[in-house]
Amino acid sequence: MDQTTQATTDEGIIQVLLVEDDERLARLTSRYLQEHGILVTIAGTGPDGLTEASRHAYDVILLDLMLPGRDGMEICRELRTRSDVPIIIVTARGEEADRVLGLETGADDYLSKPYSSRELLARIRAQVRRSRGRVGPSSQPIQVGKLAMDPRGLRATLDGRVLPLTTYEFALLRVLAERAGRVLSREQLLDLVKGNADEVFDRSVDVHIFRIRQKIEEDPRNPRLLKTVRGAGYMLATGDEP
Repeated sequence: MDQTTQATTDEGIIQVLLVEDDERLARLTSRYLQEHGILVTIAGTGPDGLTEASRHAYDVILLDLMLPGRDGMEICRELRTRSDVPIIIVTARGEEADRVLGLETGADDYLSKPYSSRELLARIRAQVRRSRGRVGPSSQPIQVGKLAMDPRGLRATLDGRVLPLTTYEFALLRVLAERAGRVLSREQLLDLVKGNADEVFDRSVDVHIFRIRQKIEEDPRNPRLLKTVRGAGYMLATGDEP
């Protein structure tokens, strides 16, 4: 493990776990992030990353997929069972199928190598803003039918049951809840949720919607709350429908 000197940004201290077996790339990435106020810990293998993630509460985990010993997808899946920490997959496997699989496994974002260091920094900061409840104009509680959302506490409940949402899922559901009864296109959702970082591709919205439905719908295949409007986008029902 390698840890840099602590630094601060406008968001406060940001602590990142970088799981990357390419020592040179890990060193260069860590140096760049440190110069911009990010505290970085490096793990060279998947098991080391899991161990380190269990030892400390990180703001973001950067996860390579092509790791020795255990595949990054497996590591991502296990991390997600333990924590809602934002996970950004950073890998040379840039095919859409890999990106979709990464999101379905539990990642919040996906960045293909070679990538811009500035873009990586922007994505990290966007995830931190989401996880700390700083995305969006309002921090007031939201109530839509039996759905209640607390943007300050990043807590959502449905009929009193706490929903195990990731930070990105919370941000996406929040955008829909703030505009309940309105149809929002994929492009509108990407624009409203993304903060200052560009999302990788439109289909990522479909993957996140699928994951949210698994958590809020009695029958995700026949959704009553988070509806698809064919050819237009998605809408969160207001709760007033018969």
